[in-house]
Amino acid sequence: MSKISSYQEDLIESLKDPGEAAAYLNAAIEEGDRAVFLLALRNVAKARGGMASLAEKTGLNRESLYRMLSKKGNPEIESVYALLHAVGLRLAVEPEAQRTQTA
Repeated sequence: MSKISSYQEDLIESLKDPGEAAAYLNAAIEEGDRAVFLLALRNVAKARGGMASLAEKTGLNRESLYRMLSKKGNPEIESVYALLHAVGLRLAVEPEAQRTQTA
């Protein structure tokens, strides 16, 4: 019988693809909840090498990464940029969809 993988394992495996990781993070941003975004960023970090590897790539220490990505984390924008760059992603801003005006 083959081993059945858990949802988390499947998620982490899918987030190894940069396109999947970007879509996942964008969906988390659209939720509008900082904790959801930080959880998504933690999952992407795990998929893309883990905290030790990312600490080396970003120049941030591992403990700081764990703290910044915790539920109560409050990362500085420079730290988010560094982490995204380390996993091969970037932050972008797009206009919201045009809203219809009601008279």
